[in-house]
Amino acid sequence: MNNRVTAGERLASIARRRILIALVVLGCVAPGLVYAERTRIWRESSYADFDKGTTKGVAIRSNGTLAAAPKFGSYSDPNMAYLWSLRLDSRGRVYGAGGSDAKVVRFDDPAKPTAVFEAPELSAQAIAFDAQDNLYVGTSPDGKIYKVTPDGKKSVFFEPKTKYIWALAIDAQGTLFAGTGDTGQIFAVTADGKGQLFYQSDERHARSLAFDGKGNLLVGTDPDGLILRIEPVRKSAGAAPTAGQTFVLYETNKKEVTSLAADASGNVFAAAIGDKQRATPGAPVLSGVLTPQQTAPVIGQPNSSTLTLQAGVSQTLTATAPFPFFPSTTGGSEVVKISAEGAPDTLWTSREDLVFSMAREANGNILLGTGNKGTIVELEKNRDYAKVASTAAAQVTSLVATADGKILVGTANPGKVFTLGPGNEGGGSFESDTFDAKIFSRWGRITWMGDGERATAANVAFYVRSGNTSSPEKNWSAWSGPYKNSSGEAVTCPPARFLQWKVVFADAGKTGTATPEHPARISWVDIAYQPDNVAPVLDEIVVQDPNIRVQGFAAVPGGPTAPTAVQLRMPQRPGVPNFPNFGVAADATSHSSATSAPAQGFSEKGYASVLWSAHDDNDDDLVFAVYYRGEAENTWHLLKDKLTQRFYSWDSTTMPDGAYYLKVAVSDLPSNPPAQALSDERVSDRFEIANTPPRIENLRADASRDPVKINFDAISPSVSIGHAQYSVDAGDWFTVFPAGVLSDAPKESYQIQLTGLTPGQHIISVQVADRYENTTAAKVMFTVPGRDSK
Repeated sequence: MNNRVTAGERLASIARRRILIALVVLGCVAPGLVYAERTRIWRESSYADFDKGTTKGVAIRSNGTLAAAPKFGSYSDPNMAYLWSLRLDSRGRVYGAGGSDAKVVRFDDPAKPTAVFEAPELSAQAIAFDAQDNLYVGTSPDGKIYKVTPDGKKSVFFEPKTKYIWALAIDAQGTLFAGTGDTGQIFAVTADGKGQLFYQSDERHARSLAFDGKGNLLVGTDPDGLILRIEPVRKSAGAAPTAGQTFVLYETNKKEVTSLAADASGNVFAAAIGDKQRATPGAPVLSGVLTPQQTAPVIGQPNSSTLTLQAGVSQTLTATAPFPFFPSTTGGSEVVKISAEGAPDTLWTSREDLVFSMAREANGNILLGTGNKGTIVELEKNRDYAKVASTAAAQVTSLVATADGKILVGTANPGKVFTLGPGNEGGGSFESDTFDAKIFSRWGRITWMGDGERATAANVAFYVRSGNTSSPEKNWSAWSGPYKNSSGEAVTCPPARFLQWKVVFADAGKTGTATPEHPARISWVDIAYQPDNVAPVLDEIVVQDPNIRVQGFAAVPGGPTAPTAVQLRMPQRPGVPNFPNFGVAADATSHSSATSAPAQGFSEKGYASVLWSAHDDNDDDLVFAVYYRGEAENTWHLLKDKLTQRFYSWDSTTMPDGAYYLKVAVSDLPSNPPAQALSDERVSDRFEIANTPPRIENLRADASRDPVKINFDAISPSVSIGHAQYSVDAGDWFTVFPAGVLSDAPKESYQIQLTGLTPGQHIISVQVADRYENTTAAKVMFTVPGRDSK
């Protein structure tokens, strides 16, 4: 990520700011020092940071460094949609198998590959050579195993009668093993083409094959991700072997083992991809592959298919695969090492990359060919890893080492061949991700940390450019530089909103510090910048209902005087969701919101409260002041200043009843010198304060006849009457409506008719409340005459 400062630096920064503001107020420090404190740092220092950039001959290492990458270049473009397998014959000639339409080409002249095999099936999936350089080709789907002699004669060698032929491997005795699907069968075929079922697995696919140092067959499966070790048993010379002791070396955490390799020490390396799908009882078992759906041709190839790939995050890939090579899978990949004693060890995992191929380098490192971004990852023996190359294809499907130390790289979508190594690039460059300062900014010094004495001005140079569009290719400034002093140099690119840096590694062989084997490395890069100050913005003001008090902490529950919590009406910041317990800021990144408690509302008679939202694009500390004025007044009166929280409550009984307005003012003074501080203000909607209860007048009773009639008037000095109720002889309270039914005026008249009262004295009590729940009560005594009274 693009780190500005660490959490510790930020806390220290806040402390320094407060001290400096105090000193400025006392006249002890020049205001310019306070202004300089707002300088920020854009830092890139992690694998995640660098992975967003663009590499050219530079490796991104898992420990958060940049270094010169192995040499990488184009080898051949056979004009194929994909290459599934690359192999070398005994003479070192390179062969590639793929499609669409099953095809094998030989790269005698990389610029003009020669087709040595074609078949009516849709893909040449796997190839292998025997000791006599006979080429064996497995095709799919519903394919066959073909044999192509060194002089070019082609014939059907063996028909396994299975859906897919995934892998071919030939042992020291010349027996060809074929891993197939979708019934998980492995066949053994002798040199004369006589074959038989070697092993029937419980898996759907025998996905990958290899041999260990003892000649045992290693099998990677799908969908349970098993690594099997099967001992071939030969009853007679020249006969096809049968499966002897079978042992599960390891069950991976993934569903499909795509690649296997073994070293001379007996260690087995395996790459596996995809989350396992646990079948529910009664549910059909799904294949680990995806049946293609025909769609419009892609990149000029016929019989294209749309395949869905999911690597960590689901994504749709339109591929020209005529059959389902790529599984529909989620869960990324893992690479495991199984020792000669059988102990498993996970070397590497990824939630995004899918490993389709694997190869071991001469130095013991492991290369991984991945999708769906076509990158090559190098795993080092110390468990660090590096993204060493990015191809122009979606998947790296095959990795093969040549006698001269090169690694041949086969890809799919499109099918091309590249070379990797030996040795590192003579030079390279890395362009960072574009940094958005959000605000027009001025750029300061660039500093960086190298790797000891190897990263020096002699072999590392930095360049910086700026612009005001999100794309650096559109009307940005030219690259400024070179900057070679790791202790820091002031960049000269113009002020703008966006920034990008580039590092160029010199040819390590031409400098006296770094060497191709030990290239210069960059650990982190900092660029100082200072955004122009922009005014804070008051977004919204919300005056709460009367008799609500707001405070920045919750009341202690359960006590005898614990106030009743109420739901507050929250102010909004445009474009920002309104969260429950909106405290002090809609912008969760602001300094104030990070240091203030969220607002809590409680019922308390006589209190008025206001909440507001505000933001500052500089992320400055903010201070607020609240003013009020009566509806008929022109002068604002200060209610409270020096507020850092974004709410305020006050005792409204200190103010006369009437209509009012509030004004909230905000300033970024805590983060700026007084001469450069900016402010904003906003006025609330009209609201009323009414603490004087209404009065009851003309309360009278007419008991001269039945029904008894009670009349009274309710009068409020400032607001409308809310409701009224009555009680006869201390009985239950009953609601009474005014004469006009609606309670919407400061004065309302009421009449109550009482029937069936017994003769004698009675008391009627009436209670009236205004719409702010200010209440008053009165009573009247009357006598109901006896039945014989006239």
